[in-house]
Amino acid sequence: MSSPYNPLKFCLYFLCVVVAAVLLISPLVAMSPMSSLALKAALLLPLVSAASCSNESYTHNGLTWSRGIRMNQVQVVGTHNSYHREAPLEEHPTQAKMLPNVQNYYYSHPSLDIQLNYQSIRNLELDIFADPEGGHYATPLIRKLANLSTTPDPDLLAPGIKVLHVADADYHPTCKTFIGCLSIVKKWSQAHPDHVPIPFMIEFKTSEAAFAAIGGASQIPWNDTALLKGLDDEIRSVFAPGDLVTPDDIRRGNLTLEQSVLQYGWPDLESARGRVLFLMDNGPVNPIRDSYTEGRPNLEGRILFTNSAPGNSDCAFQKLNDPTGTEQANIQAQVKAGYWVRTRADIPLDTLLSNDTTGMREDAFSSGAQIVSTDFQAYGMSSRWNVDYAVRFEGGAAVRCNPINGPANCANEALEPVSYVRN
Repeated sequence: MSSPYNPLKFCLYFLCVVVAAVLLISPLVAMSPMSSLALKAALLLPLVSAASCSNESYTHNGLTWSRGIRMNQVQVVGTHNSYHREAPLEEHPTQAKMLPNVQNYYYSHPSLDIQLNYQSIRNLELDIFADPEGGHYATPLIRKLANLSTTPDPDLLAPGIKVLHVADADYHPTCKTFIGCLSIVKKWSQAHPDHVPIPFMIEFKTSEAAFAAIGGASQIPWNDTALLKGLDDEIRSVFAPGDLVTPDDIRRGNLTLEQSVLQYGWPDLESARGRVLFLMDNGPVNPIRDSYTEGRPNLEGRILFTNSAPGNSDCAFQKLNDPTGTEQANIQAQVKAGYWVRTRADIPLDTLLSNDTTGMREDAFSSGAQIVSTDFQAYGMSSRWNVDYAVRFEGGAAVRCNPINGPANCANEALEPVSYVRN
């Protein structure tokens, strides 16, 4: 099968052919001043044509592709489990019996809009649980085991996707419903229309079988066509097409999504301002990805970009959590190729308790991954463990030029209005 048409490659080929032809015939031309001028013009023509071809722009759904800075040529800091709040003290003893390494759950984030406004965060991660009938997670098992009030949580009674960490054991989010969380960000986005695109990491979860066996919530698997359609529908109920960057926006003609990203890249940053995009956290070998791409190998009509592997038609995004050692070079290679990449700056609490609290963070920054995720986005959050650690760009900026694929003309101060961050 022949490779798809690439205007730039064609123009460069045309340039080579014309120059070669001119060089071949030039000895036959009497080199009068006029003929010399004609020859120079002939040599310049393909150069101008090639430049014109490489500068061709393309527009789709309000997004443009030109010679401007692209939306993937920047780097932002994101939070892991952005919705998470530590369980109240009254639940701690029972939680310690239910969850191994329970100290890893002892952290809290402020609400999503506070992170965007005051902590320079431009990537958010939500863990979602299916609840098509409503009330499935309204009476957590931990409350029963601890002999605490089991009055159903009214915010969890209506049908719709819920946002939790561990059903029945760690369930105190800053926003309890998926639509509620998205609506907070939508409101912030409307008030800050020139923000860089905000990627949402979405992790699909189910309840724990061990808890279900002793009276907890039963499992509702996500590899279900109706549930996945419901996910896309909930996103569309909050964000209009012009608020989103979707696989359909990126894919070109008869190319696969991966071919489109590698050949044409991501849209201009300027045209993608004020938008959000959604990325699947769950791995490439996963029944949820299989169901989400069933009959839609290029994510046709879908909202999320799947976490895929190079060589798959749906691969535009990769989650590569280890930026250290040889893995850093791999991330850099994927970023240079054109993929969107998310990595991590730390592993709670391992990073804080290690002898090197900053090595992984610096490796993550240097990797060029567009998203660097952390559990500690502000100083003070790690002081509980007698460590002063945070993941922030210089000056508390919300975004910076990508160190791997950022163009020479990229200026950090021009990427987003400084007034959008209140440090």
